[in-house]
Amino acid sequence: MKRNLMLLAAIAATSLGLAACENPGPGINGNANANANMSTPVAVAKATATPKYTEEQAREARARAKENKETIGDTLEDAWIHTKIVAKLIANSKTPERKINVDVVNNAVTLRGTVDTAEEKAAAEQTAKETEGVTKVTNQLKVAAPTKSTKTK
Repeated sequence: MKRNLMLLAAIAATSLGLAACENPGPGINGNANANANMSTPVAVAKATATPKYTEEQAREARARAKENKETIGDTLEDAWIHTKIVAKLIANSKTPERKINVDVVNNAVTLRGTVDTAEEKAAAEQTAKETEGVTKVTNQLKVAAPTKSTKTK
């Protein structure tokens, strides 16, 4: 009985092992088609807009942008890019988000405003460039050291 169980277990293990490796047998190249297709270019679709971002959210983003003297194009994609960049700028301690105006039209981003350092300017530009869906970034940020207030006696 014990020998039959061991024999059955060995047969099952062998069967599973052969099924898992999908090797059709010796002398047969199961990867011949895969290897032949390696030189064939494959088109890869790149989705940039998220289906969860709605027209209502885009309208709200445009309204907020207008209040901040920013421009967002008419497409859902432009509004989504604007939302992503603003969120990234807020999250990045190296960028003073509300000093930076973000305009997005036809997936092209323009950064406007005044920042305190060249590092802030570079960080904001890099943030925009790394945002999915952005095709071009124009950095019009100006660097001006913050003015120090003087106390009067």
